Amino acid sequence: MRVFLGWLLLCLSVAAGAAPKSEPWLRWQAHDEVNTAGIDHGEWDHLLAQHVKPGSDGISRVAYGRFSAADKAALARYLAEMQALPISRYARAEQRAYWINLYNAKTIQLVVQKYPVASIRDIRLGGSIASRIFGGPWAAETLKVEGLALSLDDIEHRILRPIWRDPRTHYAVNCASLGCPDLAPRAYTAARMEAMLDEGAAAYVNHPRAATVERGKLVVSSIYVWFVEDFGGNDAGILAHLRRHASPAKQAELAAFKSLGDNSDRYDWGLNDAR
Repeated sequence: MRVFLGWLLLCLSVAAGAAPKSEPWLRWQAHDEVNTAGIDHGEWDHLLAQHVKPGSDGISRVAYGRFSAADKAALARYLAEMQALPISRYARAEQRAYWINLYNAKTIQLVVQKYPVASIRDIRLGGSIASRIFGGPWAAETLKVEGLALSLDDIEHRILRPIWRDPRTHYAVNCASLGCPDLAPRAYTAARMEAMLDEGAAAYVNHPRAATVERGKLVVSSIYVWFVEDFGGNDAGILAHLRRHASPAKQAELAAFKSLGDNSDRYDWGLNDAR
């Protein structure tokens, strides 16, 4: 009964547009800074270079329909290799790149497997009550690492967000949607993590999806509302974050606003497909 009630509360929060809370799964805070071994993300890097292309609207697209049998096999192989790693024995910097790449690679695989779909929310995995009711694969346990079943939600909300506590995480993990920050055209690595996070933040913040002025009203991405706790906890924090990554032109656009106002967010769940 308690399990059912827990799922019911989760479903109600999803229906209301509330985002999952950032709650650390203590099991995944283990790491070994003495271990200097790196993780090879070359296969994922190659697939990204092949299939992620910039669109004319400034949004990166993924050529889901152009994944060949060989590409699908390479993606499956990469995911199997990542899940076989004893990731808790790696240094924290390697772990961060690992979880971001694992999340993104699994998301792409789930879409490719169900393609064509109009939205990732059309993917309803039978093992998840939330998925069956509201759509999307995020709550389903589609991965297994160190013998533990994991969902995409687990990676984002119980590992990446609470352990690193960095709002730029939202620009790194991709939900296969037009409203989402772009999927990077290369794999994350420990060495280029900071540069890629900054690049992702700047690319999104300076695109109209993140923030734009319409008829004198500031309209922002729903990401900033759903995850307000990651962006300072209030309107002032969101605006400060936007200004931090904004170009001079965007900063001038934002300068007139002290708050977001009412009904000022939106999100496009259409698939970020390169047709």
